[in-house]
Amino acid sequence: MRKIRHLVAMSLDGFIAGPNGESDWIGVDPEIDFAAIWAQFDTGLMGRKTYEVAIRRLGEKAFAGVKIIVFSRTMRPLDHPNVWVISELTSGWVRTLKTAAGKDIWLFGGSHLFRTFLDAGYIDTVEVTIIPVILGSGVPLMGPPYKPSKLKLLNSKIYRSGRLSLSYEVQY
Repeated sequence: MRKIRHLVAMSLDGFIAGPNGESDWIGVDPEIDFAAIWAQFDTGLMGRKTYEVAIRRLGEKAFAGVKIIVFSRTMRPLDHPNVWVISELTSGWVRTLKTAAGKDIWLFGGSHLFRTFLDAGYIDTVEVTIIPVILGSGVPLMGPPYKPSKLKLLNSKIYRSGRLSLSYEVQY
């Protein structure tokens, strides 16, 4: 069965984007093999806001070879022919997605979508790379309400740049 994995960069103070969605603080680390990371996935999940930011910054070619599924109640599928637009998340849909043949599924940033998937029990792993920067405000990894989720450390890696990658299995 395929896994839904939430991979995200985060500031030391817990933000995945600046107050206006900024991500310029993440930068590139030559030690991280992004091609090897991308090769683990054939499907990407994101909310509308994350999708709009990604397309503005990277263009649609950035997702070549990856099926992108965007969760939105306002996007019209006809206006976005290169992605699947899903307006309602259901357990049956997630079960079908996870049991289909293919590679793992990358849930991209976006605290709201992450919280929805985590609270519903759909996330298998949370993989965070902590960037050595303090933002002070922005989009948190996880917003309210208070609802702890137990995690089990699978692995960790420290990079010369000071980045720290942590991979956790979600314990439901």
